[in-house]
Amino acid sequence: MKYDFGGWATRNDLQCVDGRVIKKDAFKGQNGETVPLVWMHNHTDPANILGLAHLENRDEGVYAFCEFNGTESGKTARELVKHGDVQSLSIFADQLTQAGHDVVHGIIREVSLVLAGANPGAFIDDVVMHGDGETGIILGYDEMIMGQLEHSADEPDKKMKEEKYDPKDSKKETSEKTIEEVVDSMTEEQKTVLYAIVGQLMENAEKEEDDQSKGGDDNMKHNVFDNDKRDDKSFLSHADQEEILKLAKTSQVGTFQTALEIYANENALQHDALASGFAQAGDGNVTLLFPEYKDVRPGSPELITNDQGWITTVMNQVHKSPISRIRTSQVDIRNIDALKAKGYTKGKQKKQTGNVKLSRRTTDPQTVYVKSALHRDDVIDITDFDYVAYLYNIDRLMLNEELATAIMLGDGRDDGDEGKISPDHIRPVWLDDDLYTIHVDLDIAAAKKELQGTNTTANFGENYIVAEAMINTVLYAREDYKGTGTPDLFITPHMLNQMLLARDINGRRIYSSKAELATALNVGSINTAEQFEGKIRTTSDNKKKKLVAIIANLADYSLGATKGGEVTHFTQFDIDFNQEKSLLETRCSGALTRMYSAIAIEEDVTTSPSPLSASSQDHTV
Repeated sequence: MKYDFGGWATRNDLQCVDGRVIKKDAFKGQNGETVPLVWMHNHTDPANILGLAHLENRDEGVYAFCEFNGTESGKTARELVKHGDVQSLSIFADQLTQAGHDVVHGIIREVSLVLAGANPGAFIDDVVMHGDGETGIILGYDEMIMGQLEHSADEPDKKMKEEKYDPKDSKKETSEKTIEEVVDSMTEEQKTVLYAIVGQLMENAEKEEDDQSKGGDDNMKHNVFDNDKRDDKSFLSHADQEEILKLAKTSQVGTFQTALEIYANENALQHDALASGFAQAGDGNVTLLFPEYKDVRPGSPELITNDQGWITTVMNQVHKSPISRIRTSQVDIRNIDALKAKGYTKGKQKKQTGNVKLSRRTTDPQTVYVKSALHRDDVIDITDFDYVAYLYNIDRLMLNEELATAIMLGDGRDDGDEGKISPDHIRPVWLDDDLYTIHVDLDIAAAKKELQGTNTTANFGENYIVAEAMINTVLYAREDYKGTGTPDLFITPHMLNQMLLARDINGRRIYSSKAELATALNVGSINTAEQFEGKIRTTSDNKKKKLVAIIANLADYSLGATKGGEVTHFTQFDIDFNQEKSLLETRCSGALTRMYSAIAIEEDVTTSPSPLSASSQDHTV
């Protein structure tokens, strides 16, 4: 594994600055996982993300193989580690399970480089500067949030100077008092409180043991009162304890359990759910609240979009021209008898060759744009992903989809619509003149009659008939195709499925894959476009033609833009409305540049609904 440096994210059985002790295999479930490498556990600025940490669970603790990213902060941190200026690691972990001060389970969220760690064994021991890896619980900031562990010590250097860490001395005894000595030093009142709490714990333990014998869970319970920080709301004050004990001693109450319940109800006793993850329920039992929601895919929200695969294909394959004003000049000399060469008979006058017709058209550019506005409040408040970059990507996605749709189908807006992309500027392949796009009808009824006569269901299923009709139509249309090379097929998903599901009379699939079907259709590739579904055009003789597929080599389609007309991003801040305005635009033209270079397969739906329709809703183009 390549990595820049390695080190212990945390070591087992060592007392940390906050009093916790990480036990063996506390993070075993994350062996092999990768988490972010962060500077000083600062999660508020993306610049503090330095790279990645690859975790490896070992008998001694969790080891991290760390790699830096190429950002400026990553490069700076690389030099600090390489020079030895920073030597300590720290981790941030949550969903902790503890037994007293021992952490027996948790989930590491990130590893940080820190100036001093809370775990005396968490340090960098291997600097190689050629790869990746790292791990950690937060041993920094000396913060403890119930249910989370984040403790990078502010003053660990002082402790390291006073007592240099030695792994062999990790289990040496301390000079703490024994339990008996501590109890003997208590006042009678303190002893009373202690005995009441111990009795309550024993009662709870017996209840849990009884619940487990009846099929309950055997998970380790987390003690909500086990928290050394007295500024947290997750503990009972001395005054609270006195009130509860007084209630318990009265004849009307009698037990500590009942007294605790009464006090909770009367005084709204509740441990801060936001801080601790625990609350005191009305029945006197301490119960876990539902955990906070966690993103399945952290970062920016996932986009739900229309089919984008064919859009990428179109934008990649069209011919890009540095000229935005396109002109094509062509002469069709096919089937002109007057142009044929003639044999000469002696004594006869040679006849003049006939005239030819020049076909010429020009296409001018049009501006296509996407405009949006970002409120500055949102830009500042949304911190878990880059809101500005996210909206820019959406704008670029929408611009590409609109251009690809205009190239293949037309934008679908009414002629009087102010935002319409004119078909005279970006000429859609489907709606182009018959001189450039060959329009052919798919006749299912004729194919059915040809295959099986009047007995239409005895031998073949509907899918087989549709597939054969489609293949025949495409191959016969290819006879008139004059485009460059082998064209590609752009088809509705429903039509593709019908052909792939076609079976013979023995029930076997005719085409096992898209590649096999593409060979049968004599096309280079098959691209599904859900945006083709339900598209209908009206011909000059008022017939309704529903689009099924388009066949073209998009190298014959020229998309032109002069210098300055390429896709450009403009931003401007509006101080009146506190908005960052964004404009993404291009000025381009588009048109087929070869005659008979595309084929549009259609179905006549003038008198009856389409038998191929996957949806009853049609949209007129």
